[in-house]
Amino acid sequence: MPSAPSRVVNVPVNQIREITQLAWATPDSIVLSIGEPGFPVARHVLEAGMAALDRDDTNYTPNAGLAPVRAAFAERFSRLSGVAEDPSRVFVVAGAQQGLHLALSTLIGSGDEVLIPDPGYPTFTMTVGLLGGVPVPYPLVPHHGFQPRIEDLQRLVTPRTRVLMLNSPSNPLGSVFDHDLTRELVRFAHRNDLWIISDECYEAFTYDVPHVSPARFDAGGPEAVPEAREARVVTSLTLSKTYGLTGLRIGALVTPPGMEQLLSNVMEATVSCVAASSQYAALAAITGPQDYVSTALEHYRHNRDAATAVLDALGIGYLDARGAFYLWADLSHATGGDVRGWTRRFLAERGVAVAPGTAFGAMGEGWVRIALCGGTEELVEGLSRFPSPPA
Repeated sequence: MPSAPSRVVNVPVNQIREITQLAWATPDSIVLSIGEPGFPVARHVLEAGMAALDRDDTNYTPNAGLAPVRAAFAERFSRLSGVAEDPSRVFVVAGAQQGLHLALSTLIGSGDEVLIPDPGYPTFTMTVGLLGGVPVPYPLVPHHGFQPRIEDLQRLVTPRTRVLMLNSPSNPLGSVFDHDLTRELVRFAHRNDLWIISDECYEAFTYDVPHVSPARFDAGGPEAVPEAREARVVTSLTLSKTYGLTGLRIGALVTPPGMEQLLSNVMEATVSCVAASSQYAALAAITGPQDYVSTALEHYRHNRDAATAVLDALGIGYLDARGAFYLWADLSHATGGDVRGWTRRFLAERGVAVAPGTAFGAMGEGWVRIALCGGTEELVEGLSRFPSPPA
């Protein structure tokens, strides 16, 4: 068989999928390793998708998506972020992962470097490498609350650096960037002539703190920084988490002016367009009743509080989750410097799957990510099986 190119061979295994698939094959296991919302999709959303199929609305759509769907994404983004956005710069994509691939395909070439959070979502690294780019991790460390530091980023910039990847609320950390940090990150990107890809997939879920979009500080934003002479922020959105539509593969990219034709060309060369039925379901989700979102937010907050109560009782450290629906916990006392191996043993011996911190980068060694989106009883039972630190 012909050999695959190195950029394909070297794409790393996604350790989240690795442990989750083992858990699915393990009878009676408690699966806390994957971020799959547990609520049924709202009926009006399902009916909108089914109605599109019933009327045989199964043809191609424009590369960038149906006009009403683009307008709905633009209105929602404008309302929640405070950034007025033109629907012409919104591209409907097949989930945030395809949006990430589309954005990076447009912004980087072979050998170009992308600054990626460590710990950070694994497909950031996977996608950059698959496209022939070079992922450059920037460290997020416990003693700084796992928040980016400008001095760390500056040390990593080279003439090949093209993109700064940001993610707030964070998967896996549950951390949220505040107003001042977000502004400074945008200033840093403009000073160094970098694009920003802002992953805001969990923007609907924050706890007692606001979500602040970097687009606020970009050129054209209401608080544009002095360095912002032209827009550089590409915002990635999804409905997978917000409305529980993980399998419909629907999201959006909000792009700076001037990228429209390039993105359309790249979209045509990858997936052409998103299925019409998914787009009509998305339209119903964005414009219809928002009960699902408010119910999910309160459930995730309740689960966060229940989970931290268990960890407190066991004496296990964790990062205070201010957003998303994950809890980042310190199991270094038990993992022996191999958290990936420990999660496999813990599943085999105690029947509980959590994502190893190394799924998200080298800085995650000793830590685990706990998904808070399932049932409370199962969550509490699974965490109660964690080993306590030695006295």
